[in-house]
Amino acid sequence: MSIFRKDLFAGKVAFITGGGTGICKGIALGLAEHGADTVLVSRKTESVEPTAKEITEKTGRKSLPLVADVRSPEQIQAAVDDAVKQFGKIDFLVNGAAGNFLCPASQLSPNGFSTVIDIDTKGTWHTTKAVFDSWMRDHGGKIINISATLHYGGTPMQLHASAAKAAIDAMTQNLAVEWGPLGIRVNAIAPGGIGDTEGAKRLIPPQFLERLIKSVPIRRIGAIQDIVDLTLFLFSEAADNINGAVVVSDGGHSLVGAYLNPEDLM
Repeated sequence: MSIFRKDLFAGKVAFITGGGTGICKGIALGLAEHGADTVLVSRKTESVEPTAKEITEKTGRKSLPLVADVRSPEQIQAAVDDAVKQFGKIDFLVNGAAGNFLCPASQLSPNGFSTVIDIDTKGTWHTTKAVFDSWMRDHGGKIINISATLHYGGTPMQLHASAAKAAIDAMTQNLAVEWGPLGIRVNAIAPGGIGDTEGAKRLIPPQFLERLIKSVPIRRIGAIQDIVDLTLFLFSEAADNINGAVVVSDGGHSLVGAYLNPEDLM
């Protein structure tokens, strides 16, 4: 049972990139369960249409699946325009579209590096700017960028993702300062390892999982619901004085030093 009031976001509209799968699917469902209508954006129809149908069936809320590549300013602007046309506004934005893979820096190609930067960092900016221009500049709103804790130390095999997420943190803080006077709150959530995601299955080797859990002070890795609940809080009026924060949800893992030895992933 949720600790939040069921009608907490009644009448609100949330635009969510990467909303068809993983953490952002959980966020979309959580927002809908508390009264919000949702717009789910992905490069692939098969990633968003089933999720949108599931959300409507489970919650009765409207959920609009849209296909757009966040790397394309034109495509994402068209998606934002479609969302505003359908719902009349965008109250919340969740920038969750991301790409990642394991690769040692010595073997990371220019294309591999650029791809992650283009999806994570540039995609976050393209979407944020489109929502700002089409709605939030004149009406205010709340934005959450999905970051990570990879760049808090040297994380082997994750140079590309670390660089991309560090840039998102900086973007979050800059926009919080610039756009705060316009009634726009911009924050970020930095999850640690989230066990019930496809990303965790791909990026956390099975032989490393047990040692990873033992290295987390609370002795567990995160779950999607942890990030959902944090999102609900940050979008609620209870968090209206929080702006420009990068809120870490990793059980204290980033406080204990290096994540792992490179040999663990070889």
